[in-house]
Amino acid sequence: MENVNSLCTRMAARVARLSGDKNLTPSAVPQVTLMYTTRYHPRQPVLYNPGIVILFQGRKVGYLGKKTFSYDPHNYLMLTVPLPFECETFSSPEEPLAGIQISIDNLMLQDLLMDMGDESVVRQKEPSTGINSGVLDGDILCATERLLDVMDKPLHARILGPKIIREILFFVLTSENGGALQALVNRHTHFSQIAKSLRRIEAQYADNLSVEALASEVNMSISAFHHNFKAVTSTSPLQYLKTYRLHRARTLMIFDGVKASVAALQVGYESASQFSREFKRYFGVTPSDEMARLREGSSGVLALADVAFKA
Repeated sequence: MENVNSLCTRMAARVARLSGDKNLTPSAVPQVTLMYTTRYHPRQPVLYNPGIVILFQGRKVGYLGKKTFSYDPHNYLMLTVPLPFECETFSSPEEPLAGIQISIDNLMLQDLLMDMGDESVVRQKEPSTGINSGVLDGDILCATERLLDVMDKPLHARILGPKIIREILFFVLTSENGGALQALVNRHTHFSQIAKSLRRIEAQYADNLSVEALASEVNMSISAFHHNFKAVTSTSPLQYLKTYRLHRARTLMIFDGVKASVAALQVGYESASQFSREFKRYFGVTPSDEMARLREGSSGVLALADVAFKA
């Protein structure tokens, strides 16, 4: 295979062309979003949906509690649950950030594991967190190049694209991160039980959800639920719910033009003033200041891609 650096440089140029220099662009391949920016974005709260981020140029650093995760042309990032954390983007006009984000389809993953069979799947230790980084090896890079190749032809993208994504998932499953993907669809692990609770929060974040109800739904005691929830997300259930609501409200304000007071009610806040205080505490600016900053173009839209609600 050719030099990895030259391969990544060529793929970064292809992403720039396909994206039209836009920060976030849905591709012709289902499940794949193009990521591109020429600006540095300081450390700020984001929320990724489950997926694999592969960068060909530029660099991102994720911060989750005391842990840091670098993803760059040598390391991909994989999230198996919707996870709020902080992210810093290193990019410039001279060296833009360019890459792709692949959404993880559980049905595709289950089908792949069935085809692989028990004897082909290496049983690995259950992951303790919903975020992992892995080495971007030659197999994944070659498959990713073919994924970019089919994006120019809509029929090729629709038919061949998902098959190439399946191939990339196969390479991840047979790597050191295979256990994280296996746990996502294994109903008998603590990880999959917490993932079920996170899906409940995602679907009913505006409701009056209680920790007791969430724990009962996955047949855990409250103390065990707290312990396992924090192991996966690095935060408590109530803090996660609040953070999720704030991200969702921010997305409503930005993409749908909803006023802050209306967004607060739609995501489950009873008090607009409380929402404003917690928004400023979490994002560092008031809702109105955030909207003004975005209108002026001083805040990176790529961070909104990391929220991944609009897709």
